[in-house]
Amino acid sequence: MTPTNGSRPLVDIQHVVKEFTVTRGAFLPHRVGTVKAVSDVSLAIQQGETFGLVGESGCGKTTLGRLVVALEKPDSGQIWFDGDDLAKLGRTSLRSKRRGMQLMFQDPYSSLDPRMRVGDILAEPLVIHRIGSKRERGERVDELLREVGLSPTAVERYPHEFSGGQRQRIGLARALALSPRLIVADEPVSALDVSIRSQVLNLMNRLQKTHDLTYIVISHDLGVIRYVSDRIGVMYLGKLVEVGPSAAVYHRPAHPYTQGLLSAVPLPDPKRERGKLQLVPKGELPSPLNPPSGCRFRTRCPRAQEICAEVEPPLRKFETGQQAACHFPLETPAQS
Repeated sequence: MTPTNGSRPLVDIQHVVKEFTVTRGAFLPHRVGTVKAVSDVSLAIQQGETFGLVGESGCGKTTLGRLVVALEKPDSGQIWFDGDDLAKLGRTSLRSKRRGMQLMFQDPYSSLDPRMRVGDILAEPLVIHRIGSKRERGERVDELLREVGLSPTAVERYPHEFSGGQRQRIGLARALALSPRLIVADEPVSALDVSIRSQVLNLMNRLQKTHDLTYIVISHDLGVIRYVSDRIGVMYLGKLVEVGPSAAVYHRPAHPYTQGLLSAVPLPDPKRERGKLQLVPKGELPSPLNPPSGCRFRTRCPRAQEICAEVEPPLRKFETGQQAACHFPLETPAQS
């Protein structure tokens, strides 16, 4: 997928495939198959936008996020960041490029070393990349803490002395330490109380404006994705099945799976809840070891027909502004 405004995207993902080998046997392990985590995904993300990636557990969204920040290498396809193909960068060049892309982890406690003080945790990226003197790093740490709403006195405390929301703020501060252009936030608020989630999301929005950040926000919660995202991508069993502007995907989804995710979200208004389109996927999620032929969603789709098992639907444009991969969509395709 190419950007619509003609400018070069910050992140350009082209036909990326990632599979993980599954073995069996303790003494003589042998290969029994591969998990199809990401299957031929193409996506372009512009500088300054927030792209939300949503789907059920096991759909491949976290793997795609790890591929973008080069924590995993794709089996095939290309991932371009700021004009560079990450697979073609040498070790030194990739290390330098990594300063521009950071990962914000789901669990704000396990992602922080319990043996290190907060000051050392935030200074560690600066030490690794040999940025600044000890005094300058200390000043940068104080600045980061203030930016995320924490007192500079926190530098002497350990992660267990903070609440979940405060630990996630520390994780965000660590992601900001190297002044990145891209932050991949993997379920950034799923481990937090509902009352704290909006505070962290509002903080992320404010920091985005201040630093011209680009976000990829990964979540299973459509409410979170809708609140923060400019565009939304919906994944199912390693495939991108729908992508488009947040309002279009949320209010007029074209793919039955997207509508199924929306149907599972309760509405606070009883009248709207009773009147909304109910299209909940049937059955259990198939195994990523052996995904269905054709359309991978067909085994759970109430609109599936014979062609869905024989032909994999391509992403095509719709009049509502998004793209979706479905033979029998909920919206009218755009005229070619």
